[in-house]
Amino acid sequence: MRMLLLLPFAVAAASCGTAPTGGPGRQAETPAEMQRLTALLQRDMHERGQAKMERIEQDDLQRLCNQYADKPPTEQAKRMEEAQLKAIRFPAGSLMGDWKSGEKIAQSGRGMTWSDKPGNSGGSCYNCHEISPKEEAHGTIGPSLKGFARVRGNGPEIQRYVYGKIYNAKAYNACSTMPRFGESHTLSEQQIKDLTALLLDPASPVNH
Repeated sequence: MRMLLLLPFAVAAASCGTAPTGGPGRQAETPAEMQRLTALLQRDMHERGQAKMERIEQDDLQRLCNQYADKPPTEQAKRMEEAQLKAIRFPAGSLMGDWKSGEKIAQSGRGMTWSDKPGNSGGSCYNCHEISPKEEAHGTIGPSLKGFARVRGNGPEIQRYVYGKIYNAKAYNACSTMPRFGESHTLSEQQIKDLTALLLDPASPVNH
């Protein structure tokens, strides 16, 4: 899985004259425009540490979402979601780990920059979500997850959903802004289990 870190910012900066077809502030891009922007990034970016040039290469799903400003045709989006779901590697047995470790992962934003050592990173979950009610600083890009298990339960089906959503959110919403943490190897299997427990364990502060 190739990660795309800088291209969305270049797209936003270069698409002022393109009519939007998606949400506010999101512009549609033609294949030619995307090719031109990619060429600019390839010209100006340089590998350093673990930040390799493959990070600016898009996969088919990223191209589709950019082309349609995150509002692709329903049938195309459905096919992409099905393919992403099939690629999720679900561990055998319980999908819940240690919620205390999950809280540390949710709080951490370290990793993946050129100066970091290769390996697993933090999840930066609080940048987008309200999670534990004890944490006052949180983002609002994603929905509040406070009391998640009290509302949704914590049985095998919801464990599978939460694990899968963290592993690859685009399997459930093709153009989700949530990173593909497992698919991109940003988080390990155990880290995703620990985050699943953070949301679903009755002892977790999320569910108090």
